[in-house]
Amino acid sequence: MASAKSPSRLPGKTWKFCKTVVSTALRRYQKLHVFGKAFIWFLIAFYICMGAFILVVTPGRIAQFLYDQAERLAHMPLGWLLLAGAITLVSFPPLIGHTTTTTLCGFAYGMKGFAIASTASVVASALVFVTLRFCFSHRLRHWSTQSDKWQALESVVRAKGLPLIILIRISPFPPWVYSNSLFASIEAVSLWQFVTATLFVLPKILLHVFIGSRMAALSDGESRRHMDTQTKVINGVLIGAGILVAIFTSWLVYTLVQKHILELEGVPPEVDRMAAEALEEYDEGAPLLKPADEEED
Repeated sequence: MASAKSPSRLPGKTWKFCKTVVSTALRRYQKLHVFGKAFIWFLIAFYICMGAFILVVTPGRIAQFLYDQAERLAHMPLGWLLLAGAITLVSFPPLIGHTTTTTLCGFAYGMKGFAIASTASVVASALVFVTLRFCFSHRLRHWSTQSDKWQALESVVRAKGLPLIILIRISPFPPWVYSNSLFASIEAVSLWQFVTATLFVLPKILLHVFIGSRMAALSDGESRRHMDTQTKVINGVLIGAGILVAIFTSWLVYTLVQKHILELEGVPPEVDRMAAEALEEYDEGAPLLKPADEEED
């Protein structure tokens, strides 16, 4: 019976992963003001127009333009500082773009960009943690007393400590920027634990930098002309494989985190369930970034 059931586990976990992505996006969309929703539709229209523009101008010319700009950035004396500043900026919620900026480090500097992306990511996340923790400590205590799920998550993290913090940190949910605010919101998590857990994200950042470096190799027309077909294919396969590895590891880590939380020893099943739900439902509205007028309600 066990062997008959095992093949069904993979589709079930994949479906749950996809369902979480969709439900999280819909929940955030529904919480937006009418102008926020209008902005989302504007972005959709923008990307459709962008796709049409790429088809008309041709991807090769656009890739060459992006490569030229990246080369200019790489040759600027403080180009690395601009990228580090961008990574710091997008680490503060509700901004997004951490994956894009770390990939850009590889696009502009090759694998040397990992030093920029990794250092800036660790420093920026620590800065976000300290800023949110000390600027919103009163709001944090107020939230914790009102949310049973949040209290459950805090008790689970407090009981299991650093290993669980690391697992949650490398999970794709919540994303990088909201993961920063998540741990700042959990009083049981200290700064040294958060920084230590962040170090375990570096392999994923290395993958982003690698993908960016391979994209740069295929974006320059001069470089492409000196490549044989086999080299071009290998670079294309490496990019595709890197993206697939990133997607698969994100799914795998997410399912492991959910399973680990739901099967913690010494923790009541109900607390496990509420902690897992608190982690799944965490978004920009809870708790440090929730508007003050909503908290009073």
